[in-house]
Amino acid sequence: MAFHPLYTEIPKPERFTFPFCYTPHPLSVMAAEELQTYIASVKVWQEEIAKGKMFGVLVVENQQGELGYLAAYSGILSNRNDWEYFVPPVYDLLRPGSYFQVHEAEISQLNKAVAEKEREDAYLKMKGWLNKQKEEVYQRIVSYRQQMKIAKQQRDELRKHLLTPEQKAELIKESQFMKAELCRMRKHFEHVITQKEKELAIFTDAINALKKERKEKSDALQRWLFSRFVMLNARGEKKDLLNIFATTSQRIPPAGSGECCAPKLLQYAYLHHYRPVCMAEFWWGASSKEEIRHHLRYYPACRGKCLPILTFMTQGLSVDPNPLEEKVSLELPILYEDNFLIVVNKPSGMLSVPGKSQMPSVYSIIKERCPAAEESLIVHRLDMATSGVMLLTKTKEAHEQLQKQFKERTIHKEYVALLDGVIKQTHGIISLPICSDPLNRPYQVVDFQKGKSAVTDYQVIDIKDCATRVCLVPHTGRTHQLRVHCASSYGLNCPIKGDSLYGKPADRLYLHAEKLTFTHPKTGERMELTAEVPF
Repeated sequence: MAFHPLYTEIPKPERFTFPFCYTPHPLSVMAAEELQTYIASVKVWQEEIAKGKMFGVLVVENQQGELGYLAAYSGILSNRNDWEYFVPPVYDLLRPGSYFQVHEAEISQLNKAVAEKEREDAYLKMKGWLNKQKEEVYQRIVSYRQQMKIAKQQRDELRKHLLTPEQKAELIKESQFMKAELCRMRKHFEHVITQKEKELAIFTDAINALKKERKEKSDALQRWLFSRFVMLNARGEKKDLLNIFATTSQRIPPAGSGECCAPKLLQYAYLHHYRPVCMAEFWWGASSKEEIRHHLRYYPACRGKCLPILTFMTQGLSVDPNPLEEKVSLELPILYEDNFLIVVNKPSGMLSVPGKSQMPSVYSIIKERCPAAEESLIVHRLDMATSGVMLLTKTKEAHEQLQKQFKERTIHKEYVALLDGVIKQTHGIISLPICSDPLNRPYQVVDFQKGKSAVTDYQVIDIKDCATRVCLVPHTGRTHQLRVHCASSYGLNCPIKGDSLYGKPADRLYLHAEKLTFTHPKTGERMELTAEVPF
């Protein structure tokens, strides 16, 4: 049974949960805790979910006015998508003998054929010989070019002396011969390698043909599959995933679209005429080293796959406004101002630059205050949720000079953060490469292959009431660097208080840019601007 009654006097919310930034409603928490008790009781799942799994609850009201909740998990669980306690998938990928299963088996056979071709002895030996030969050719040419260089130096020394016409001619002849010999060497090696590459092409062409066939079949099957995910909204309208994503920058749905918790839950609710009341998603199990997740913490729906889907599916519902787009104070204290630059104390919740919404930003406010300023205003940015010292310029020259200082890392920044927990280390350096998660922007992940270098110094200021106040000094300026370095298990393993992406929501993100030290672009004076920590 998918509908689980809730017996409670907790009042219902006036509006449905905004899926991408929320504090769970008490009804959602009650449902989630009941689901968590059930999950812990099923022994067959424990080994798998201990590695990390997203679960979700949707509190609903049935046609009789009874309150209950629906439960879901992302993807599949223990190779099944039909566990009794949970809602079913929007489309059943695992049904034996289905169109999807038959054609997926064909793609699996192509995968196997590619792997077998790439393991053939003749192919591996020829590929290995060719790589070795190319390296030997490179080294021989490098060696001969060095001989040419030495011979030229010797000829140049001889030319400093009085030479007969015959001797001069001999030197020219030697130079011409060595150049011609280099040309002959290259042609010979190119001929040998080209011949071997033609022989290798017999194998690579066959492999590439299989890969091309595999890609064509895979793309066609994905498109067919996405056309079977016909999503509903509260108005009773229908759209498949291809149509939902057609107007987005992605165009094509990412793999796994429609299989997250929230779309499954809403789809089941609409099909059974339940009224959605509120929802929440939580993580069960360990966090991966790259992606920051904490056991039993609540998380927003992903943006890459779910933003277009849920934007459609929540149409017809009265939904909470995005808390990040609620009105913020237009008060923007000025810490310093002259004819070349302006330093402000940005409040938490204010954008640094204009976004898609019409919310005020530091840029728009300062531009309005200083209409004569040139366009080069923004030198650096602070996250919307971060408060503190922010530097802007009024002239192009000042902008270029300060950007150079940022690039050369001669600008010193200090932040104060309140961590949601206690750390044992008193100080140290965190060096973790970071890059964005393309399917869940603006979320950042630790990636030792693709990530960009990110380095932060930290120093504990004090520990009080199970919270650690730290000073953070970034040496690089990656997106969410301090937030990731604090929250990651590779870093301090202790998220910043109020970090709704990497930790738990609170009344604000407890991260403040306290101090900024730089050289004045006009006077050359070393300047230090501070903004009092508001927490």
